Amino acid sequence: CGFCKSPKPHLEMLATARSASRIGSSLGPRSMSSYAKSQESYEKTLDWFSAHRATAVLRTPTSAACPKAMEAAINGGFKICEFTLTTPDALVHLQDFVNKDEYKGDIKFGMGTVMTVADAEASVDAGAEFLISPVLIPEVIQWCAKNKIPCLPGCHTPTEAYNAYQLGAPIQKIFPGVAGNSTWLKAVSAALPMLRLNPTSGVGLENAGEFLNNGCVGVGLVAPLFNPVMVQEENWEGIRANAKFVTNNVKACGPSVREHSYVEF
Repeated sequence: CGFCKSPKPHLEMLATARSASRIGSSLGPRSMSSYAKSQESYEKTLDWFSAHRATAVLRTPTSAACPKAMEAAINGGFKICEFTLTTPDALVHLQDFVNKDEYKGDIKFGMGTVMTVADAEASVDAGAEFLISPVLIPEVIQWCAKNKIPCLPGCHTPTEAYNAYQLGAPIQKIFPGVAGNSTWLKAVSAALPMLRLNPTSGVGLENAGEFLNNGCVGVGLVAPLFNPVMVQEENWEGIRANAKFVTNNVKACGPSVREHSYVEF
């Protein structure tokens, strides 16, 4: 996307979002240790992914549409919600949702399109409990691993997914879609059982369960959930109905079983 073509627009967007979100303005820079989470927090977030398995991945062209679309997904049953730094005021919206009393203890919120350690820091400052990237960025994975913050880096091949695992990523996002979709993922999961694959591209309302039944720990729903026409027309009830349909399909597959890991990276 245009967001990623040049580092300058990315940094300007991040700086604007940090300023607007009232994050870190008076305390100054934080040390790395101040971002560290507990092992218990890390495990609870991963257990949440295993239990609920479907993530609502939101990108909207306007700031105004963002909270309304995310509320519709939550009202439809989503328990894992990802804002993305490509959305205007993403950090502001993340912080606002994290601070809503009605969502505390019931929804896990994270940030996507995390491309740098600075992105990761800003997102955690805003309240992100997990971080997602569209590509494999070693320094981001290592920062997350050291701070016990679950991250899902984007991978497109078995080698990339395994490298992400070796760097400390507990879940590997498969992006973009691959030929064969769920069949490919089933083969990779069988050959590399230590991986925990979470595809986004190619996952729809109808076939989400197919991915989960073929070895995937979870799935991410983007455009099929947040239909661009529905967003443009402010059809929030349509998005809520999409969310209810797909979360019911996911629930029918049951939770994913995981073993807790106490490896220090």
